[in-house]
Amino acid sequence: MYNAKAYSAASATAPLASTTIPRRDTTDRDVQIEILYCGICHSDLHTVRNEWESVMPTVYPCVPGHEIVGRVVKVGSAVTKFKPGDLAGVGCLVDSDHTCPNCRADVEQLCPNATFTYNSPDKHLEGITYGGYSDSIVVDEHFVLRVPANLDLAGVAPLLCAGITTYSPMRRWGVTTGTKVGVVGLGGLGHMGVKLARAFGAHVAVFTTSPGKKEDALRLGAHEVIISTNAEEMQQHAGSFDFILDTIAAEHDINAYITMLGRDGNLTLVGAPEKPLAVSAFGLLFGRRSLSGSLIGGLKETQEMLDFCGAHNITADVEVIPIQKVNEAYERLLKSDVKYRFSIDMASLKSE
Repeated sequence: MYNAKAYSAASATAPLASTTIPRRDTTDRDVQIEILYCGICHSDLHTVRNEWESVMPTVYPCVPGHEIVGRVVKVGSAVTKFKPGDLAGVGCLVDSDHTCPNCRADVEQLCPNATFTYNSPDKHLEGITYGGYSDSIVVDEHFVLRVPANLDLAGVAPLLCAGITTYSPMRRWGVTTGTKVGVVGLGGLGHMGVKLARAFGAHVAVFTTSPGKKEDALRLGAHEVIISTNAEEMQQHAGSFDFILDTIAAEHDINAYITMLGRDGNLTLVGAPEKPLAVSAFGLLFGRRSLSGSLIGGLKETQEMLDFCGAHNITADVEVIPIQKVNEAYERLLKSDVKYRFSIDMASLKSE
């Protein structure tokens, strides 16, 4: 065991502050990574402030961060995919049971015994797992990903959550050349949805309530922008979409978007509103439409996503910050005051 520098929250109301945390020594299957960048996900904020207490209560101290990019510094004797010096990434998972039907189907994120990168039981050191707001992490090789060397590392970090969260459902529902795709919301998830759908060859439309986002949506790759509060614009597109990615995490009228789907069209939720959404059965029945949800992706698919982004030169639009500004970043995140993700430069942790 060794100590690593980190930032943690001591309680739901405490700011994140400098600390040291234990990390396990590498076992024969482990990879030790020097963390270079870690993205800030909205779920970091929810967890730090214990806003999901009824579903997954936070154990303190909490070190968040599951969008990790770094460089391998040490590997165990049985590791075959990585060597010191390699670029590597770690997403939302660091372990699973490896034997359940979901693991065997390469959807480890659905494993009933999945270990999340932070705030999960730690079978090695007991206590809980600590995430990427740290200078170092040790992870089982199976849960470490190869990072394309041609991409900006600060912009790669959010791909480990926002990237795979939007990539996975588009792959599952067959988004390709000629598919008409709608992206609801243009935030951290939405902007990745636009970039990826465009790279798949789809015709991409962004649904937004903010006319001021039109220029940026087009810059990111959208072919058109639909103001969802404009009934006439919405009516013009009714029944025309093959697939809609809904990234909104707040309460909203989902039926307005279901009616945008054509026959056999699908709307997938990747945002997680706190309150249940009211769904009209008739909107699904007429048109044989479907409504589904999607949670990140398995390791095989996440690697596929990274390779796809490497081939198409896709990264997240990020604002790079030092770790010392993380509490300020959380407050700005609440106001949607970032385009479109924060990425923490972990070199700043060296001065702590």
